[in-house]
Amino acid sequence: METAALKQQLKEQIIQFLNLISVKPEDIKDDEPLFGEGLGLDSIDSIELIVLLGREYGINIKDPKEGRKVLVDINTMAAYIEEHRTK
Repeated sequence: METAALKQQLKEQIIQFLNLISVKPEDIKDDEPLFGEGLGLDSIDSIELIVLLGREYGINIKDPKEGRKVLVDINTMAAYIEEHRTK
């Protein structure tokens, strides 16, 4: 899958999995932080995103430190998926 298409798919999945009904994919910038000041996600959301990576891409993240490195922004998530996906 092309990187741009993967990023678009990730945005749509994040909105769907986290039930962000007031957010549109175009509202999420590729380099915008997902947590804190950016999209405003919290620690519960990070667990949901780790589940999403496992279910949709076959990526198993067990170490919370690794999760923090992966779930920075859309660019970081897409790069990690491209490197580690099994599905």
